[in-house]
This record gives sequence, C-alpha cells and structure tokens, in this order.
Amino acid sequence: MFILNWYVTKNFLATFSMAIVVLTFAMTGANLMKVIEYISEGVSPLIAGKFLLLGMPMALAFSIPWAALVSIMLVFGRMSADNEITAMRACGISILQIISPIIVSSFLLSCLCLWLQLQIGPPALGEARDLVKSAAANSPLSFFTPGIPVQLGNLTIFIDGKESSGGEDRIYGVQLYVPDNDGTTKQDILASHGVVSVEPSTQVLTVTLYDALLETVEGTGKERRKEHSYSESIELHVPFGDRYNQKDVFIKDKYLSYKSLFARLAIYLKRGMDAAGVDATAINVEINQRIALALAPIAFMMLGMPLAIRTSRRETSIGLCLSVALGALYYGGVLVSDALRNHPNLYPQYVVWIPPLLFQLFGVVYLTKIARK
Repeated sequence: MFILNWYVTKNFLATFSMAIVVLTFAMTGANLMKVIEYISEGVSPLIAGKFLLLGMPMALAFSIPWAALVSIMLVFGRMSADNEITAMRACGISILQIISPIIVSSFLLSCLCLWLQLQIGPPALGEARDLVKSAAANSPLSFFTPGIPVQLGNLTIFIDGKESSGGEDRIYGVQLYVPDNDGTTKQDILASHGVVSVEPSTQVLTVTLYDALLETVEGTGKERRKEHSYSESIELHVPFGDRYNQKDVFIKDKYLSYKSLFARLAIYLKRGMDAAGVDATAINVEINQRIALALAPIAFMMLGMPLAIRTSRRETSIGLCLSVALGALYYGGVLVSDALRNHPNLYPQYVVWIPPLLFQLFGVVYLTKIARK
C-alpha cells in the first residue's frame, strides 16, 4: 500500500509543482510589469523586488487551489485512461485507498491557503501599496503617466512621454493648466520638454519647462482677455507630501488580517450597528470569501477527482479545459458575493458558500457511484 500511495503522491506533486510555477507567474505578471516600469523610472531594484515579493502570498493563495485542481484532473485522467485505476481496484484496492494521498494533500494545501488568506497575504498587500507610495515620492518620473492627466497640487499636467537619461529625468510634450481662484483656467502652458527633480526632505517636486508657450487669462468679467507669451524656461515648485506621504487613517478591509477584521466587526457591533448593516456585512463577506477561497483545494478535489476518473482522457487540453471551467464556477460565487456586499438584505456572506457546497455534494455522489462499480 505504501508503494501505491507514494506512486499517486509522486505523480500529483510533480504535476502540481509545474502547475504552481506557471499559474503563479501568470498571476504576478501584472506586478512584474510594474516592477520593470519602476526600475526603468529609477526606483531602486531592491524596493521593486520587495514590492514583487509582498504580492506573492496573495498570488499563491489563488494559484495553489487552481494548481491542485489542474494536477488532480491531469493525473487521475491519465491514470483512468491507462486503466491503472481499474487494475488497482481489480486487486481489491478501494477507491478511498487510491485517493487517500490526495485527500491528505488537499487538506494540507487548504491549511496553507488559510494561513495565507487570513494572516499573511492581506497585510503584505497593504504594505506593498504603501511601498509604492514611498517609491513614487523618491522617483520623480513615477509621478507622471503619458497620456493621462496628473493632478499635482493645484496643477494639472499632461505629458506625451518620459525618460531618464544622463542623470536627468525628462518629460516631453508637456501641457500644464494653472487654475484661477474661481476654478477656471488661469494659465495654459505648452512646452516641448522639461526636467523634473524631487527633494524628499522638503517634499517638493521641481518641474523646469523649456521652450514654453503661455496663454494667460487677464482681467475679469467682460474685460477678460487672453494674452500669449513665450519663455525659454519656466520653473515650478509643487509640494507633493499631501498626496504621496500621508498615512491612511482607515485601512480597507482587504488589507487587514483576520484578527483585525474580527476586532473591527466587534467595534461596529459595540457601537450599536446592526450585524445586518452594510459595514458589518462587508466585513462578514470579506471573512467568508477568504475562508471559502482557502478551502478551495478540498472542494476542487471532491469534484475534480471523480470527473477526471469518469472522463478517462489522457489529453492535457481536456484536463485544462475542465479545470478552467470548474475554477470559473467556483470563483464566480466570490465575484457575485463581492458585487452584493452593499446589499445586506441579500445575505451575500452566504452566497460565497454555494459553489463549495455544490462541488462537495456532487463530488460525494460521483465518488459513491464510482466506488459501487
């Protein structure tokens, strides 16, 4: 029996290792692109690398269940297609003995996911967000995004491009709006290029524009008129501390550990807020979502295993398609509950449990049918 259990476990772990690498890389692809962009803008590679690592726990919390599902579908689909399961059962080995290593593995993976979802992942995600803010304050070009208006102080700035060259941070195709007291545009500045620098100690961003055309509104009422002028260079000083260095007093639920979530829920209830209120329901939804996502390996094992055995296909594409379909159904419940979190009368905290319960119910039915054959 040990040899049989080790054979099933070895095949599962080998497939799981490949699947977890591919899926985790896919889920961190967006963060990886951000890291590359931060480094190109002059952010320290150590800070950029730390940002990537801080996002890894939550990426693993999502990729582990899916990798387990893919591994189960591929391994047991192949074993069934090769009649290995039929041969084992012909030797008197029950279906429960065959799948027992996967049951243990799924339980251990769910424990790991619980730890990541409830304790490690959310605070790390919040720390990554704060790290981005501090990195932006030390990298002038990170304030600007080509083609998107940027609000700095009371100024609105558009740029067409940016680059760091020769020790200077340059922006190109600059258009800058200076507002008047009544909210209208006081000055419209067009510049071919500019140089930006930052002084972290005083939290001031310096923008020096070159070859600038200025359109200034003078006068009031009927006397308002536009005057045009040219300047070889204009230097602007913009304080950025209020935007990038302030600390959030209220931390979003998704960045809190489970202890902080329960503490916040207790405070709401102590203040007399109904447990069915919007704020309390939102916290309940967050807690239930994390637990449901962490228990996904068990749910995927319960339904994925009998489906793989019954389909009896060696083709990797079939197993991958079924894995994607089952994963989409499971995570669909999370998306629906998230969309309903502001509607406590619909009990969104319980909606998230519909897919896990259905997965396990159908899984028990299918495994019972297979065991009786």
